[in-house]
Amino acid sequence: MSGETPSNEWRERLTKEQFRVCREGGTEAPFTGALLHNEEKGVYQCVCCHKPLFTSDTKFNSGCGWPSFDKSLPDSIRYLKDQSHGMIRTEIRCAYCDSHLGHVFDDGPTETGTRYCVNSVSLDFEKDSQ
Repeated sequence: MSGETPSNEWRERLTKEQFRVCREGGTEAPFTGALLHNEEKGVYQCVCCHKPLFTSDTKFNSGCGWPSFDKSLPDSIRYLKDQSHGMIRTEIRCAYCDSHLGHVFDDGPTETGTRYCVNSVSLDFEKDSQ
């Protein structure tokens, strides 16, 4: 598992904002992410390990300020109870490298009822070649 990469190596590989969000559990400001309004077809990957997490056909506009998805790829996400900031939420992390991605909620508008609220800075996007 690449989550065991030493902190100094992550600092060299990631931008300061990517490191703050992905390795320290931060949150990017809402409505600022480069992938928030991306409508191209492709795969969203973890910015740290480049493993696939979500596909573009599961992305939707939730209006929350961060990219939202209603389903993750199988076995790509790890779920943790988060009791920070006086709330009880479910944190989502990359199952491969343990990168903090965001949170998941059960208020999604699609048939899954799920809303993965993901920091844009924690994602890379690979456009379909077709």
